[in-house]
Amino acid sequence: MENGPAIFTGMVFALFGGGLLVWTGVRTRQGQPVAQGVSPLASVALASVVGVLALAVGAWCLTRV
Repeated sequence: MENGPAIFTGMVFALFGGGLLVWTGVRTRQGQPVAQGVSPLASVALASVVGVLALAVGAWCLTRV
């Protein structure tokens, strides 16, 4: 993988994953729903899993530089 696209892709995934985890944590702490019309436990779990996976993909891309 070339350095430029790997850095850009890694940063996008890392920022998205980190932002999603922070947003999910804030919404959960405030007692507000993470997703409308979905079980609160399921929405928090799914958002957390997606956030962690995005961070992992971002870290993997950045290690390929």
